[in-house]
Amino acid sequence: MTGKTAEHVDPTRREFFLVGSAAVGLATAGFVVSTFRFLVPTVLYEPPARFTVGDPVDFPPGSVTFLEDRRLFLFNGPDGFFSISSVCTHLGCNVKRASPGFECPCHGSRFDENGRVVHGPAPAPLPWFALSLSPRGDVIVDLDRRVGPDFRLKA
Repeated sequence: MTGKTAEHVDPTRREFFLVGSAAVGLATAGFVVSTFRFLVPTVLYEPPARFTVGDPVDFPPGSVTFLEDRRLFLFNGPDGFFSISSVCTHLGCNVKRASPGFECPCHGSRFDENGRVVHGPAPAPLPWFALSLSPRGDVIVDLDRRVGPDFRLKA
């Protein structure tokens, strides 16, 4: 074996052109794919704002039902049904039932039995949501319609 070393070979013009063409082709393909992806809408699947919670007889008089997946309380009081959000208006924690109202375990906000702020830092009362009856007689909650503390659904 003689002491020859491998010579460094410069790329030819043809090889340089092929590599450059491949790079331009990949960039163009990426642009086309991105353009078509932009034209396809991104859909967010959210639960419906209007939903059925059940037959009124499932909620005995004087009961308070916490609907965890919807983050709201459903009351069946002596005057009828009403619902109050369990989302604290301070930072969105779930409030807990406390005697005689609600209490936020995160930062100590307190609300009365109508959801009005008794002690901050919550800046606003808990929202109330409209209720109605379906044609079958089930209770329907509508999160898009807010109502006042005097709202009651007679069922």
